[in-house]
Amino acid sequence: MVSRRLSRLEGHRRKFLAVIDDTPECQRAAHYAGMRAKNSNGGVVLLYVIANRDFQQWLGVEEIMRAEAREEAEAVLAKASQALREAIGIEPEMVIREGVASEEINGLIEDDQDVAILVLAAGSAKEGPGPLVSSLASRAQAFPIPVTVIPDSLSDEELDALS
Repeated sequence: MVSRRLSRLEGHRRKFLAVIDDTPECQRAAHYAGMRAKNSNGGVVLLYVIANRDFQQWLGVEEIMRAEAREEAEAVLAKASQALREAIGIEPEMVIREGVASEEINGLIEDDQDVAILVLAAGSAKEGPGPLVSSLASRAQAFPIPVTVIPDSLSDEELDALS
């Protein structure tokens, strides 16, 4: 069960959460979240999850790998944030977490009671729409807030018109 959302109370605003990674579709999710936030006086949270399973090395090597992963996460988030600032004029919050993506998404939703909508974008790869969208579709992972999934087939103009 999710904690009560505070986004409608005075001093709070509804936030749209987009998960950022190295897939091209995540930029579409971030853009849509930014447009929805701008059009509704809301905010955007960009989340990058570093998979902790990659750090099963000796302690010294593990620390170097963790630092490199954090630098990469910061660079990817900075690029996504810059794109939102330039295209939409909105300043997103940036969050980096380490762990399993679905668990960290749920953790952030629980920690930030203004996050009210999760925005994901389906990929066009022949392997499927992406791991988060696939897990959501298979009901293996349900998120405690509404989820908007951006179809791969929408043009940028259509996406802007819908936001």
